Amino acid sequence: MTDPLFIDPYAGCLLSLDVNHCDMEEYAISITGSSPSYYRIATKYIDDKLLNFVSRSDDLRQIVLLTDGMDTRPLRMNWPRSSILYDVSPERIFKVTSQRFKGVGAKVSRGCLLIHIPVESSNLLESFYRNGFNGGRSSIWALQGLPLSTLASLNDLLLVISSLAMKGSIFLGELPACLEGNKFEDKTAKKERLEKLFMTYGFRVTVVDYEEVAKEMHFSLDAPLETSNSVLFVAEQLRLSDAQMEIWRTHFERIEEEGDEEGFEEL
Repeated sequence: MTDPLFIDPYAGCLLSLDVNHCDMEEYAISITGSSPSYYRIATKYIDDKLLNFVSRSDDLRQIVLLTDGMDTRPLRMNWPRSSILYDVSPERIFKVTSQRFKGVGAKVSRGCLLIHIPVESSNLLESFYRNGFNGGRSSIWALQGLPLSTLASLNDLLLVISSLAMKGSIFLGELPACLEGNKFEDKTAKKERLEKLFMTYGFRVTVVDYEEVAKEMHFSLDAPLETSNSVLFVAEQLRLSDAQMEIWRTHFERIEEEGDEEGFEEL
């Protein structure tokens, strides 16, 4: 028997007497469109990338998890002190799972803060600001499980992230199969379409090959790549966030005012 890709000590508390582990995994898989092995690979890949990025930078302490409300990453992963984790997910599901996590004593890493932002918020952008998100500081965003049923919902999400994420911030994760578009579209066309979509919002995206990741993990896939329509990706924000733009605008106006004052004195 091969070693598990990752260990989740809290998944069990989400299971009721009439729900087994397979049912729980199937729910998550139904959202992403992955097969079980692809879903596990994506989870491990996202875990590793998150920890790798935050461990390399003392400034990267804003972590945004776009989830289905049952994500255990805030609890099972060892986050650096002063990290602020934002869980964006359906409010009803998050409330239920939070109570179950509390019941087994699960807590976020010492010195860290977990904040929930309901995905149903009428103004998601304002919800982030109201909860202390700073667009003038680096952030990393991870997508896996968040209910995105249409291309329009993905566009809305990209617009929010583009507005909030400081230049150089990272957005990674797994796009659901339902956003794949034409199922007869070849791999190259899908990649080009995704690159164009992300660049519209200032993100330079790289599509990650599941099979290559599986090889690096020495893990065998349970189905050919064609059967998994979800997309694994990593993207970097190339634009300034709204907060950075405001700082730049204020600085520019100050320079103009100082220039006007100097000109007046010369007269």
